[in-house]
Amino acid sequence: MSDTNIPIDSKKIANDRRLESWNPAIPAWRVLFTTELADLWVGGKALYLLLAFSILLGIQTFVLATNFELSLFTPQEMVRETIKSAIQVSLLIGLIIGADSISGERERATLEGLLLTPASRKQIVLGKFLAALSAWPVALVITLPFLALLSQGGAVFGQGMVWGGLVGLLLIPAFTAVGMIVSFLCNSNKTSFFISLGIFMVFTLVGQVIGTTKIGLFGQLLQWLNPIPAGFEFLSQLLVSHGTFAEFWTSLASPIVFAFVMIGVLFFYVSPGLKIEAESVNKLWTKLIRAAGLAVIASFMFLLSATPVRALPQAQSQGGDLQMTISLDHKTGKTGDSIPFDTILTNTGAESSAPVIVAMNIINLSQEGDVVDPEDWSPHRTQYIDSLEPNQSTTLSWTVNAVLDGSYMVYLVAIAQPENAEGSGQVVASPGLHLTITKFTSLNPSGVLPFAIGVPVALVIVIFLLFRLRRRQIDAGESS
Repeated sequence: MSDTNIPIDSKKIANDRRLESWNPAIPAWRVLFTTELADLWVGGKALYLLLAFSILLGIQTFVLATNFELSLFTPQEMVRETIKSAIQVSLLIGLIIGADSISGERERATLEGLLLTPASRKQIVLGKFLAALSAWPVALVITLPFLALLSQGGAVFGQGMVWGGLVGLLLIPAFTAVGMIVSFLCNSNKTSFFISLGIFMVFTLVGQVIGTTKIGLFGQLLQWLNPIPAGFEFLSQLLVSHGTFAEFWTSLASPIVFAFVMIGVLFFYVSPGLKIEAESVNKLWTKLIRAAGLAVIASFMFLLSATPVRALPQAQSQGGDLQMTISLDHKTGKTGDSIPFDTILTNTGAESSAPVIVAMNIINLSQEGDVVDPEDWSPHRTQYIDSLEPNQSTTLSWTVNAVLDGSYMVYLVAIAQPENAEGSGQVVASPGLHLTITKFTSLNPSGVLPFAIGVPVALVIVIFLLFRLRRRQIDAGESS
């Protein structure tokens, strides 16, 4: 055998080994999934993004512990904000990876070879989609020590993990699918990244502005339809306002529908039409994006200007036979405490009462203090009673969540529903519940610093070790 035959024989042996290693029982999407995972994690792309996330998370935690205003946050509020940050960053990472998944293959001229493999187009999309989701569990693990520190051993740690994981499980796959849909419709990464980040900014900023201004019915509808603020509202109600899943599960309707629609479009529209070039669809997509952007801006400007003010007519009060008592007259606590109490409403009249509405209010007894927003202090501020028979009483349960330190007065008012548009009713007030709230003990900055520094340093070590391993593999391949 001559020397000239050796390279040919070596190439034949290598090809034979590849054929022998191919196991047709392994689904093609799993092979592509492992390949994409290696590219994301061994290649370092996902690790670099998570390193930036861990640095931001460490800074946020340290600021919560050292800043005077922010250090007054309760453990529930700090856990909520940390989980929101983890979800938003993981959502953005999934969106970025998804935006590179198809347009990146086109730009690198590798999509044609991928389409020539035995894998179907749906399997290709599935493998890339699952690989893009791999950053979310790792980000959640990175968040664990910070959540444990901020919760200070409270039950909110477990609650935050469960409900935060549920919201992330809905939002992150949905926006990863959005990134892949945009990538499918673009020929270049630059266009795909620009459009994907624009969509993310629209969802995030519009939700924040509408939620801050609290404008009109149409604005509330947009707030409910936007999956990001809807999911975060669900977290706030369960973690901070001590609500239950049965009461506020409807807040997840928008994230659930959005996730099903986006994932459905990805697998039933994008995957069958996967091509080497985006062709004319790219121009159509660009026009649609521009039109949608103009529509969002126009709607946003309309919402800001649509704040009607109505003049309320004066009305005369009528007498009533309702009396109300309260189970507590004074309570001392600290910020973050939940204070339950009861009120008893009695009809002392000789006739049945009309339907009654009972509402809670809270005032700051200090003239120099801030005005209290009752929505922040109680998840249930209004209760309705159909009617009360003569001498009948009903007990209503309430909960107040101490948000700020100071001296406050909680009272409730009951009023019978008027019989007609011109009617009114006599307001009945309960005795006041005097709350004396002290400051919550802030976190120890010296105890936070090791977490804020240690987690990023650990990730840097992992990245360095993977870089060394990759270099050794490359050197070994070159030497052979």
